[in-house]
Amino acid sequence: MTVANTLRAEVPETQVQPIVRDSRPLRLITCGSVDDGKSTLIGRLLWDTKAVKEDQAAALNRDSSKQNDLGLPDFALLLDGLQAEREQGITIDVAYRYFASEKRSFIVADTPGHEQYTRNMATGASTADLAVLLVDARTGLLEQTRRHATIASLMGIKQFVLAVNKFDLVGYDKVVFDQISHDFKALALSLGVRQVTAIPMSALKGENVVYRGTAVMGWYDGPTLVEALELATQRSNQTTGFRLPVQRVSRPGESFRGYQGTVSGGSVKPGDSVAILPSGQIANVKQIVTFDLVRNAAVSGDAITLVLDRQVDVSRGDVIVSVDAQPQTGLAFDAQLVALQQDGIQPNKRYWLKSGARRQRVQVQPVTQLDLHSGKWNPAESLAMNAIGKVHLAFDETAIFDPYEQNRVTGAFILIDPDTNNTVAGGMITAKRTEIGGLNAGEARVLVSLPADLADQLMATELMANRRDEVEIRRTTAAKAQDLLGGLD
Repeated sequence: MTVANTLRAEVPETQVQPIVRDSRPLRLITCGSVDDGKSTLIGRLLWDTKAVKEDQAAALNRDSSKQNDLGLPDFALLLDGLQAEREQGITIDVAYRYFASEKRSFIVADTPGHEQYTRNMATGASTADLAVLLVDARTGLLEQTRRHATIASLMGIKQFVLAVNKFDLVGYDKVVFDQISHDFKALALSLGVRQVTAIPMSALKGENVVYRGTAVMGWYDGPTLVEALELATQRSNQTTGFRLPVQRVSRPGESFRGYQGTVSGGSVKPGDSVAILPSGQIANVKQIVTFDLVRNAAVSGDAITLVLDRQVDVSRGDVIVSVDAQPQTGLAFDAQLVALQQDGIQPNKRYWLKSGARRQRVQVQPVTQLDLHSGKWNPAESLAMNAIGKVHLAFDETAIFDPYEQNRVTGAFILIDPDTNNTVAGGMITAKRTEIGGLNAGEARVLVSLPADLADQLMATELMANRRDEVEIRRTTAAKAQDLLGGLD
């Protein structure tokens, strides 16, 4: 009997009631240093959750160059599909796979461990709800472990599963597990991550992955990996108001004009008042159309065509937003980014910044760089490849962003080198800056909410033209303005 069958035999035969799965898959990444067993772990997950079809299983057994001591195939081959990956025994590109348990479905991204492929890891982290960070029980935390944990946290991931893998090679020693989990939780706290689930496991043997390893780790009473994933929560773009980055203006005939895109935050329904940024024009939603029907509402993630009740100037790259919960607009922002190319980020060089369908010229000034050994931010005049840094962004035209913590779509961007067209960095907005360089703190600016028509009149005056960085005008409905004024009585 194989180990896999033995582990299955340990699971008691109980009457399981039918469970309705969550219709939205949880997105997760596996990350960590080289040879920590990321591909093997995901291969084992696919194998034990019955996500491997018969023809795939046959190909896996055929392609495995040799059976291991347990008589099992090389599970990593389920993820490492490139020829170079199989020849070198490493992961190079991000591999996405789908699997499901009885309670939930998942989309997993297996990311590379080598430092030169850090950009691939950042790509996988950008859409993930949770990070499974692997550590070899024999070596503990390494620099690449810290790098991946830092990038995941900067990408807004606040749920970590620490998979202390290859635990069979340290004799299932609880002291080793306690020390590694203690060290990692201290690292996670320094990154602002408080939700960490540490699990001792052997991906090769399948212990504490899908099935419990009670026979060899009786002292561990926590969840298996699958159980931890089933309890995880999904990230949401609902912390901001309605956001629709316009990807296309639809004009199939003279009688129809619609604005197409994917809702990246909040919700909208016919009758809602919206603003078009950066122009600030106001309109009401007349109709919400999809490919096959007219809808009563749309929420984050929906691809829609929005029809407004009046003729307004809207172009690709504009953003349609809720009137009373608008994003920040300005010419200067603070951001954090990861440098992805050999030349890194040069001081004051002008790049193309792309966020959604909007592309703008921007000047980038590096400020600090993260020292992965000490966890400190040190002054930096440039950023080398794979460096994590804080920068100032200066735009030629009005930019539109939410802080990344509030909306991962409208707060994220990439930098493109205009000379080579290479993507040189991926980043996230942290705050808006005033003209004199201060952060957009409450004491630095005056925030005024006015009815839309009055706001437009005020912004057109010469006085306001000279004080754009001191006063921020929020357009709202007359009813909302009345409520605000009433609250001052």
